[in-house]
Amino acid sequence: MRPLRIVLVGDSFPRNMGYLGTMLPKYLARLGQEVHYVASDLPPYWQVPAMRRKYSELIGAEWLQPGIRREYDGYTVHILRHWRLGRLVGMSGLRPLLASLRPDVVYSLTAVGVLPLECTVHRILRGGRLFTGSHMLASGFPLANQARPWLSSAGLRTVLGRWLPGRLISLFTEKCYAPTIDCATIARRFFGVQERKIQVLHLGVDTDVFFPVRDDASEAERRSLRAELGFTPDELVCVYTGKLTSEKNVVLLAEAATQLREEGLPIRVLCVGAGPDRERIAAFDVTTVLDFRPYTELGGLYRAADVAVWPTNESTSMLDAAACGLPIIISDGVVYREHVDGNGLVYRMNDLQDLKRKLRELVDPARRRQLGTTGARKMADQFSWLEHARRRLRDFEESVPLSARR
Repeated sequence: MRPLRIVLVGDSFPRNMGYLGTMLPKYLARLGQEVHYVASDLPPYWQVPAMRRKYSELIGAEWLQPGIRREYDGYTVHILRHWRLGRLVGMSGLRPLLASLRPDVVYSLTAVGVLPLECTVHRILRGGRLFTGSHMLASGFPLANQARPWLSSAGLRTVLGRWLPGRLISLFTEKCYAPTIDCATIARRFFGVQERKIQVLHLGVDTDVFFPVRDDASEAERRSLRAELGFTPDELVCVYTGKLTSEKNVVLLAEAATQLREEGLPIRVLCVGAGPDRERIAAFDVTTVLDFRPYTELGGLYRAADVAVWPTNESTSMLDAAACGLPIIISDGVVYREHVDGNGLVYRMNDLQDLKRKLRELVDPARRRQLGTTGARKMADQFSWLEHARRRLRDFEESVPLSARR
């Protein structure tokens, strides 16, 4: 019985980032499957001018050239030239490439849009099995929070531009993976995905990179990095990684730390990322701001910190920080909280005084250690990318007839 030939399709290739687009193919390949990843020549977050250059630098210009076919982490990456028509984005030559690869399974990382539509056409004409994913969160989709979303012009546009084509795609899909309940709800209500085909399966952690301080070597690395960054042993270091934008409101964390330091608490903030708010955040005396780093370097930076904080909405980095043994603080605007239950705290979003209270709760090293140990164990047991790859692979194998794999 030969391995499955699996093709993942995404609008960009997030090299050096611990996203699903790099982690899932890595671990599917580790499980012995033939895996291909097809992406356009656009960097992640290409829609945001302030982020496009930073992400292009992180990925590397050589990985954004159309026509590339290159081995990476055990799988093959294909880069195609993108095209745009208004807000629609597609890839030139996607269906001919799929036809030449003859996949058993195509997995579109989105459930609605040009790319999953093209994958659906391939499914109709060439066969194979189609899976999709839907990652739109309630915090980033205003219609989801409206009582009567369909009574607005935006609601009507969503019906015509998303629900109807999404339902067509869903008719030819085996499953649609949603990482959280609110993602699943949006997929069903606004993207036309049939409810019976939605499976909630949270994102994962690369435990090769993200693990707690566990031996003399990782303890020495922690001490060395703290000294290099200018943090003293007694300081409470709070880390944030991701985009530095007004929506993420990292300024609030800097303000909370500034006030707590003025009140006598030795606290510092480490930010790793880029965005329009970078200079404003860096202006605080308590903050140290680093540019985006390859995700393989983030494990050490998390282990050098004491607490991880995301002031507003979700980030996959929350899982990575928890896997490194950090208690995490998130806002009550985050709907899905399985990754913080028992290993972190929730504060009232954008409430400065409540954030300060939660930070004070984590001054006690024993309290941090108890929460951090719980989180690291939970991430390793329930959230590892290897286990996630196994779950998806079981679905893929069940969908492909044995006769097709001989």
